[in-house]
Amino acid sequence: MNEKYKSTLENLKNILKVRNYSNRSIEIYIHYIEKFISSFDKSALHITSQEMKEYLLNFNYSSTSQQNQIYSALKLFAKYMLNIKFIDKIFLERPRKERHLPQVIDKDLLLSKINQIQNIKHKSIISLTYGTGMRVSEICNLKISDIDSKRMIINIHQAKGRKDRIVPISQNNLELLRKYYKQYMPKEYLFNGQFDLKYSTTSCNAIIKQYLGNEYHFHTLRHSYATTLLESGTDLRLIQQCLGHSSSKTTEIYTHVSTQLLNKINLPI
Repeated sequence: MNEKYKSTLENLKNILKVRNYSNRSIEIYIHYIEKFISSFDKSALHITSQEMKEYLLNFNYSSTSQQNQIYSALKLFAKYMLNIKFIDKIFLERPRKERHLPQVIDKDLLLSKINQIQNIKHKSIISLTYGTGMRVSEICNLKISDIDSKRMIINIHQAKGRKDRIVPISQNNLELLRKYYKQYMPKEYLFNGQFDLKYSTTSCNAIIKQYLGNEYHFHTLRHSYATTLLESGTDLRLIQQCLGHSSSKTTEIYTHVSTQLLNKINLPI
């Protein structure tokens, strides 16, 4: 963190924590706000609304997703640090969010690749993720105490949107985790890092590329989980609940990538 603006950024960070923003959201917003205020050769609290507007207009955005993140970050800065009224007048209309179909891996291919993994820790991470649809942050934050083997469920605490949920775990994955536990003896968190109690998201993504291919990322397992459930006849509302989606529209996107559902269509010619 830039020492010149440290107190300003720390104050804003504390405000966002009190307002229950997730650690990941705070990290992203503070990153863009620090980049914004460091582009001016004056006190961060003396930046004007016009300068903020020009910055937004001239920024070279890499995607609409990044643009929306920067808009959100600067909006929070304007509201809580500059005390600017009528904030919406500063900001242009937000761009429409790009809609991409999720990337999935065929079930048989994915199971074949998982079965070939010799490292039991890596195998456990990939198998558990595909078998539960958990996000990478949820896998890294998963504690040993979160697994309820009697009820065959995993308790996920304070996930995206500060929501708790439960997901079922299969007998196969439970037995795999028991073998992994006996070999690695993790402490507190189910997957420990080499120098930390928690396995890192970077390491999670690295093993995906190592075993599944460079074209895939960790979230591909979550997409593949949802698509597999859909193709096996699981009710869309149950899939929504397992994924922790607030809106059913988010879950419905998987109907567009299911080849089994598409193959059921009677084509006109």
